[in-house]
Amino acid sequence: MITVAYHPIYAHPLPEGHRFPMLKYELIPGQLLHEGIITKDNIFSPRALTDEEILSTHTWKYWSRMRAGEMTAKEMRAIGFPQSAALVERETIICRGTIDCALNAIKYGVSLNVAGGTHHAFADHGEGFCLLNDFAIASNYLLRHNLAKKILVTDLDVHQGNGTASIFRDEDRVFTFSMHGRHNYPFHKEKSDLDIPLADGTTGQGYLAILEEQLPALIQSVQPDFICFVSGVDVLATDRFGKMKLTIEDCSRRDTIVFSNCKNFGIPVAVAMGGGYSPDVRTIVEAHCNTFKLAKQVFDL
Repeated sequence: MITVAYHPIYAHPLPEGHRFPMLKYELIPGQLLHEGIITKDNIFSPRALTDEEILSTHTWKYWSRMRAGEMTAKEMRAIGFPQSAALVERETIICRGTIDCALNAIKYGVSLNVAGGTHHAFADHGEGFCLLNDFAIASNYLLRHNLAKKILVTDLDVHQGNGTASIFRDEDRVFTFSMHGRHNYPFHKEKSDLDIPLADGTTGQGYLAILEEQLPALIQSVQPDFICFVSGVDVLATDRFGKMKLTIEDCSRRDTIVFSNCKNFGIPVAVAMGGGYSPDVRTIVEAHCNTFKLAKQVFDL
């Protein structure tokens, strides 16, 4: 069974000028249902995180100020959204969705969150549309409950997973792998366990050759028993900020490489969508929906 985390709050409306990044979260589940990739029975709605789940990863000072609406204007500019209680609630539900996806992946092999991939959130601050770090919270949940012993975070968003790298800098049980644009945001990169910075204009052929070589070797070396996959579609040539030259087909091939390796090595994988900023939202939705379609095909669900 393929399980998909979605809650209506994912598409929480924001003031004018901030709505575009949220639009895809409303359109993706509708398109998946329209194409018959999933049915309503495949969708589950997560609850909000508990304080305990948040504090496994984030500092009390940061979380208490966020919850109380006491973030400064400077902090919210770094995040990129205006402060609101609904925004905080949205983030806690998205992050719990990623925990639930991890639990479902252990049961079924793969599970996907319509949102998530909030890899720019640090333990004590947020950046780049990210308040809380969903895969860091989910990884700590698995470790704390003895559901995984070694986790590989495979971050293929075009932007480096700087928050995730920082959070797990001294955690040997989580290996962070980020393959990203060398000159993309964030301009100050953290040190992942493995960073592969790519030149502007990298084509699908070059990108996929690197991934096909690196990922199976990395799995054999790290020996993870769980994989977190950030499947950002901001690697597309159409993306406003990505600086890569991948096509829709290249992006699908990337996802197939990840899913096939997870299936072949017998490793459950939780997937979060990550970024995507092509001017035509239909391109974003198509690329993300392909990820769900390929997960279902590769895992024969």
